[in-house]
Amino acid sequence: MQSQKVRKMSFEGDALRMSMDWTVTDLDKVQVLVGSTQGSSHPSSYHLGELVAEMEKGVLQQGGKPAIYTTTDICDGIAQAHGGMHYSLASRDFIASMVEIQALATPFDAMVLSSAGDKAVPAHLMSIARLDIPAIHVPGGAMGAGPCLKSNEELWHMSVEVKEQKMSKEEFLAFQRACCPTCGACQYMGTAATMQVMAEALGLALPWSALIPATNAEIRRMARAAGQQVMSLRQQDLIPSRILTKEAFENAIKIHSAIGGSLNAVMHLIAIAREVGISLQPELFDAIHREIPVLVDTKTAGKYPTELFWYAGGVPMVMKELKEHLHLDCVTVTGHTVRENLEHLEQSEMPRFAEMFLANYKLNKRDVIYPISKPLKPEGSTALLKGNLAPQGATVKKSAVVEEMLIHQGPAKVFDDEKSAVDALLNRILQPGDVIVIRYQGPKAVGMPEMFYMSELIASDPILSKTTALVTDGRFSGATRGPCIGYLCPEAVDGGPIALVENDDIVLIDIPSRNLAVIGSEGTVRTEEEMRRILDERGKQWTAPVIRHRGALGQYTRLARPALEGGSIQI
Repeated sequence: MQSQKVRKMSFEGDALRMSMDWTVTDLDKVQVLVGSTQGSSHPSSYHLGELVAEMEKGVLQQGGKPAIYTTTDICDGIAQAHGGMHYSLASRDFIASMVEIQALATPFDAMVLSSAGDKAVPAHLMSIARLDIPAIHVPGGAMGAGPCLKSNEELWHMSVEVKEQKMSKEEFLAFQRACCPTCGACQYMGTAATMQVMAEALGLALPWSALIPATNAEIRRMARAAGQQVMSLRQQDLIPSRILTKEAFENAIKIHSAIGGSLNAVMHLIAIAREVGISLQPELFDAIHREIPVLVDTKTAGKYPTELFWYAGGVPMVMKELKEHLHLDCVTVTGHTVRENLEHLEQSEMPRFAEMFLANYKLNKRDVIYPISKPLKPEGSTALLKGNLAPQGATVKKSAVVEEMLIHQGPAKVFDDEKSAVDALLNRILQPGDVIVIRYQGPKAVGMPEMFYMSELIASDPILSKTTALVTDGRFSGATRGPCIGYLCPEAVDGGPIALVENDDIVLIDIPSRNLAVIGSEGTVRTEEEMRRILDERGKQWTAPVIRHRGALGQYTRLARPALEGGSIQI
């Protein structure tokens, strides 16, 4: 064990440990980092102390010595609509680096990590991949449903209704008070929920641990089981690099397609794979999403909050439907294969126990998770577009786009920040049919903030949602609905074509053909050769804006990779 090797050289370490809660006997045990993002930052992390306590018990019961560490994450919801959003993606990489520091400075023999939030889960998965010591992720679960099964993202369009006097302030405040009734990740299949699913799909979390309702006692039992199981992994020397194979990532992408998962997962899975030396190309996501249909009917594109997904059978139920498409021999943190895990769950009482809760909602599991023979949607949620506006690619959650906007052509309205675009929309300057372009929002420019405020204003408007598109080199919330295309590469600050777009250029969005292109200027459609000359000429005149940041954001923007290469810090 690494911890015992270090003890032979670092005599002071034993003395320092024994000043805390260590005994002489503890010093010879397997030393396990029990890490989390527990803190008062937001409801995805506030309750994790309960899970940490159970993880600690599990390690102790199996004869290990746990040590509790934390690096609190931030909340995208709280960071929305102001400069704090610039720090969101950067926080993922800094959390991953902090876990690395904590694990190696001691060092530890194994670790079990718990998180639930948008950037915390991918950060923990990145650190597990990077450190390659026996490890398990414990998802922090799902928030309970709001009133009438509604969720908190609806506050954005409600706020506009209040301004327009279509809703009373009292009604708005009542919903605001009630819409987040428990801790846990947000109630829709956003990034937090999606990445919990990805942890399990990759084999790094115990079966059926993703999106347990955070108030259900089962989540604490699962956390204790993870603490126990990580000791077994240490005995078997089952390290993450044996689990995180190319086939495991393909399984995860297939499940991502079936759940209609967040676009952010593309970037996060690419970054996690990079940590184990696997190159995931964005084209793979597009190819798999053409093959695997959407089976899960969860908000925001669907009907039901994510706690109902768990009651309906969760990830194992989706895997069961996709059995003919998955690599069933992939090994997982149970020490068994995906196939063996499914066989074990089939024989347990757990699916029956969970499905009983659906009766409270007068639903059955097939209302939430569809059979593959009769899918909810025939193709997956994510599409990769290319063209002269995004030569290296751009992504869109096509399952959340209304049919009328799958192909759209309109005049560009160009903005260099989200606030300017929002102001233009609220002041009725933008018109139905416009293609709103928000640029200089990529990782290297400003840390790649979400454009959720703008996207939700469009999606919530019955006219704009069917007539108006948003194109950006920024990213979107996992809750994003509507004709929103993001992650454009190269980004504007690198001189990508999005930097060259001008007002009243004609932009073509053709999702079925996977095309994103500028096809005209000054309101007139041009030939392909004419547009090439126009863009080349603009490129010669273009100069990069000076964008400087101090501190952590400055470090991230100087070192960040492009979005479709994971957006991670180059190390």
